[in-house]
Amino acid sequence: MDVIPDAILPKGFTANAVACGLKKSGKPDLALIHSSSAALASCMFTTNKIVAAPVTLCREHLKKNKVFHAIIANSGNANCFTGTAGIADARRTAASTASLLGVKPISVLVFSTGIIGKRLDAGKIVSALPRLCAGLSLRGIDAAKKAIMTTDTFSKAASAQCVIGGRRVTICGIAKGSGMIGPNMATMLAFIMTDAYITQGCLDRSLKEAVRETFNCVTVDGCMSTNDSVAVLANGRAGNKKIRSGGDAAVFARALKAVCLSLAKMLARDGEGATKFITIHVKKARTFDEARTAALAVANSPLFKTAVYGQNPNFGRIACAVGASGIDVSEKGLRVHMGPLDRKDVVINISLSRGDAACTVYTSDLTPEYIKINAEYN
Repeated sequence: MDVIPDAILPKGFTANAVACGLKKSGKPDLALIHSSSAALASCMFTTNKIVAAPVTLCREHLKKNKVFHAIIANSGNANCFTGTAGIADARRTAASTASLLGVKPISVLVFSTGIIGKRLDAGKIVSALPRLCAGLSLRGIDAAKKAIMTTDTFSKAASAQCVIGGRRVTICGIAKGSGMIGPNMATMLAFIMTDAYITQGCLDRSLKEAVRETFNCVTVDGCMSTNDSVAVLANGRAGNKKIRSGGDAAVFARALKAVCLSLAKMLARDGEGATKFITIHVKKARTFDEARTAALAVANSPLFKTAVYGQNPNFGRIACAVGASGIDVSEKGLRVHMGPLDRKDVVINISLSRGDAACTVYTSDLTPEYIKINAEYN
């Protein structure tokens, strides 16, 4: 199974994007993904205790409803720390979108990204919705993947296809993220569409498994956002035998994970100000979680990240980070190998000599440009 670094919409899905005026640049800032058929939805959200209004609304819709038709997302404003007014703005966005699509508001999932603490001008969104909905098309996904960008330097998309029960199933994902990337769920916005016919339980398990080893294993600066969300819509239009468990479930899970991993790597590669894409392999840990803890301790270390930027092979910074993670590793048991640092892709191999588990984490270096971007972001 090959992953294509492009957005190929599954059957029954269309998309579009427009500029509604939320971004000062005038660039597209409102994206819509629509399924003409009723779809199951599975989502995971930030574990930050401060959450944006769209996260609250999506959780409410998912709790009360099982049938979904649309994802609408804006960039330029996070609609976070906006109180009851923010919830009202998110509800207005869902209701207005639903009205134009001829579906129920509760079947619309709403997402936002951008500046925290400023009231969302929902009026701009509502005014742009008629042309947004009128322009839905197969190729509209190319505009949608760009409209959700904030400090990203490139749009992110990946697609994969697999055969289940003699039918071709397509999985397509788009994502945004460049800074404020620190794993503990998903750490960005990612929207995934599939025409697979699948049970709710199997879809939930597949997403949770995929996130565990992909979006939860990527970090740029260790900072978790208030809006982080990953959503999957599955509308069943592929016509395959319903995926419940067993071999078919495994095939679907592998394809979903492959799409998520491709997107996760793009997030790290596009880290704010990054000049290096860093892969950290930790092996011989007692558990996957222990290996992940060690890998993230290194990946989030400013000392390590600046050393890679300066092409300084100071392995002591790796040893220090692993030791400080709380893992009971000894000097005798720890093994570190650093690949060449004068390349854009850097590989670090770490052995804990404690067991048979392993984990791989993806990150980027820390550069003066990262400081400049975030010092001026407001």
